[in-house]
Order: sequence, then C-alpha cells, then structure tokens
Amino acid sequence: MKDDGQSPTALDLPMVRPLPDAIRKYFDICTEKLGLVPNVLKAYAFDIDKLNAFTAIYNNLMLAESGLSKLEREMIAVAVSSLNRCWYCQVAHGATVRELSGDPVLGDAMVMNWRVAALTPKQRAMLEFAEKLTLASSRVEETDRQALRDAGNEVERSTDMARVQAILVRPDRGELEAGPDPRGGAGAGRHP
Repeated sequence: MKDDGQSPTALDLPMVRPLPDAIRKYFDICTEKLGLVPNVLKAYAFDIDKLNAFTAIYNNLMLAESGLSKLEREMIAVAVSSLNRCWYCQVAHGATVRELSGDPVLGDAMVMNWRVAALTPKQRAMLEFAEKLTLASSRVEETDRQALRDAGNEVERSTDMARVQAILVRPDRGELEAGPDPRGGAGAGRHP
C-alpha cells in the first residue's frame, strides 16, 4: 500500500507501522480492485483490533449472502448517509450504486433525495424503513414492519435491512467527527 503521508482524518491518528501482513494484503486488494484504500479503513488502522472488527461486520453485512442484493444494500447505505449528511459515504456508496445499477441517474438521485429515484415498490418500502430507523428508531412499530411485508419484503430481508442500516449509521457518526475527505486527506466533514 502506498502511503501518501496524509492523515485520513482530521484527528491525525497514525496508522500502525508496520501494518500486519494480513492488513497490508487486505489494503493491497483494495488498491487493486478500487484503485485506492478507502479512507474509512485507513482511519481505523490506528487500532488493528478495531479495524478487524469493523471490516468483519461490514463485509458480512454488505458482501456476504443476504436476502438483499448488493445494489439494495448500497441503496440503503446511500439513503442513510444522505440523511446523516456524511459526504464521504455519499460519494463512496453513491458511486457504487451507479456502478452496480449501470444507472448514473439512480446513483445521483439516491444521494440527493432517494424519493425522486425510479424505484420499485419493494425498494421504496425498504428505504422508507431505513429512513425511519435512521431518524426515529424509537418510533418503529408493527405497522412499519407490515408495510415492508406488504411490499414483498420477507422477514429475512427486513432483518438484513435493519442490520445494514445500523452498520452505516454508526460509521457515519464517526466519520462526521473524524472528518475524512473522499478525495483523500482530512477535513471534509459534512460538506465539500
């Protein structure tokens, strides 16, 4: 992994040096597949145990087999990140929605206001649920879960939705505090 010398966050927490072999290999795979190591991973590299915990749960929820497609999980990620105004995650997950869907308009609409995107009723119900979990989780009721089922979202899908939403809300809050910049370096916070 190339080290550009810039801290990935405004907190200036240096990565462990040298990186353990497994982390270095993981970062090399990121560079090979993505062209970079996401700043969110670099930001955790000051504490390898925290990095390992984050990547394990993130990879399980976002990449493993699920009742949700990878595109649907990324759509949730964009909606949640947009609600939290996490610029870093809007850029990263918005790009993934564009790539997975092959539809740049969908990715951009998701970032700006998912409600204007061309969505299926099942996807719309999924994002309404993710939005309520993000903005008012204590107000989720059986009628919200029933609306998911009525739109064709089985129990496994709704459980996966809640878990994906949860893994994204927590980093968004941390990213806003740490100030990672999707362009590299730190200091972006909530706005470009």
